[in-house]
Amino acid sequence: MTDAILTTAAAAVNVPFREWAELSTGVLSFSSLWLEACKTNACGSFGKSWACPPGCGTMEEQREKIMTWESVFVFTTVHKLEDSFDYEGMLTGRELHTKLTIEVKKLSGSAPVYGAGTCPVCNNKDGNSGCSYPNTCLYPEKKIGSIEAAGIDVSELSRAAGIAYNNGTDTVTFFTIILKGKIVTIKGL
Repeated sequence: MTDAILTTAAAAVNVPFREWAELSTGVLSFSSLWLEACKTNACGSFGKSWACPPGCGTMEEQREKIMTWESVFVFTTVHKLEDSFDYEGMLTGRELHTKLTIEVKKLSGSAPVYGAGTCPVCNNKDGNSGCSYPNTCLYPEKKIGSIEAAGIDVSELSRAAGIAYNNGTDTVTFFTIILKGKIVTIKGL
């Protein structure tokens, strides 16, 4: 994953990115608080998606999987809102960010990708989840995990990456990470 892929993806879907960075997976901060928030089902995806609890596994299982990769490539998009209560603007911003995330996933191959919120791959034209959960995932190679459901603290991620978490009044910022450099271990050595 390089900034060239991000630039190509942004041009293809006409969604600009704000910032990007690459950092070691070792600096990621995990917190069970994010999974506890998921359990309140505030977004309506708990128990309805392979990218959300309980389908995505525990934070420990996800952390273990993520730590088998050397680094993460992180990028953000920023979206202007009418005011801090502009929920429709936030949803539109998330849809645009997700559009860019899907395009980046297509161009970056089989590396795991984690975006803002639940996996969008099986959403229908109305944006409602058509996920096959709890039956077998229909498109595991296209699946996009949830940063929050993985227990990754996005504010700590932004600090570690040197990327702005807050981009000013009446804006919303969304994050995506792509794992890079699978660590190969040889058993028995």
